[in-house]
Amino acid sequence: MNQAKKKLTKRQIRDGVASKSNKHVSGRHSGNKTKSALRQQNNTGGKADSSVFTANTKTKVQRAKKLVQRTPNQEIQQRARMLKDQRISLEKMEPVRLQKALAASGAGSRREMEQWISQGLVRINGKVAQLGDKITPDDEVSVRGSAINIKWPDRLPRIMVYYKQEGEIVSRDDPQGRVSVFDRLPQTASSRWVAIGRLDINTCGLLILTTSGELVNRFAHPSFEVEREYAVRVLGELSEEQKQSLLNGVELEDGIAQAQHLWEQGGEGANKWYNIIIKEGRNREVRRLFESQGLTVSRLVRVRFGPIALPNRLKRGQYYELNEFEVANIMKWAGLYQSESSKKR
Repeated sequence: MNQAKKKLTKRQIRDGVASKSNKHVSGRHSGNKTKSALRQQNNTGGKADSSVFTANTKTKVQRAKKLVQRTPNQEIQQRARMLKDQRISLEKMEPVRLQKALAASGAGSRREMEQWISQGLVRINGKVAQLGDKITPDDEVSVRGSAINIKWPDRLPRIMVYYKQEGEIVSRDDPQGRVSVFDRLPQTASSRWVAIGRLDINTCGLLILTTSGELVNRFAHPSFEVEREYAVRVLGELSEEQKQSLLNGVELEDGIAQAQHLWEQGGEGANKWYNIIIKEGRNREVRRLFESQGLTVSRLVRVRFGPIALPNRLKRGQYYELNEFEVANIMKWAGLYQSESSKKR
């Protein structure tokens, strides 16, 4: 058979290998390749460098496994079903800033809504709205003459806990193409998961995600001083003077930082484990606290954030979604809106 008419194998097509006389054949299978990739292919004897395609190819990420919890007793199951079906009373909801409600309803970004309000394009009950106005479910809102159906958060939000692994980032947008926790977790149908506080790429442990922006603010805003507890492994050992220094507060480049509580957890050889509680979420704060005492952190695990602790049965890379009864308890702790039935409990 003439060499020019010889067909390529599937492996040759996949690897981009073709003889000079078969350029027209390989070209049919390289429509998605960039010019730079084709030049690279020619310079390497026909074999394309896979690194050329990394910018256009999404790395396949293994999905996280869901923790299968033991079935709760019948009373808790009944309460959870009631909370799932019960809508939160709109009459009990606090007024919301107009631009926030419009943005949450999909009318546009909050900044755009502020501009439209300033331009007199938004009306509340027929009157031109002003910046700073708040609305309730009883108000009628229109934008550019069209009525807007405000989406009120009248159901309990969703809350998920995930055992983050080292090497994962807590971001949806990463130019370096690193693995994100959002690549591993299940998607929501009508909303999106928001992480409550971040963990850097080298830190593992408890990561809380929710669909409630208010709950994110209640956990993460510095004014609430919600406790964060970490298990820390260091090379070396803290003296009593160093422990007291961390408890009293040390000067870091971004201000004074201190441990609220600090205690030993044992260890082997030169490695020692400590548990530390802080009330801030500054970047790499725990690592910098120990570095200020001349010790390097070799492992860092967040084990608790506010009232939520890392479940003992949750393994690395697993997630667990709280049931309605557990969510209602977290909302009660946060002091956010509650249904009448959950308030009685």
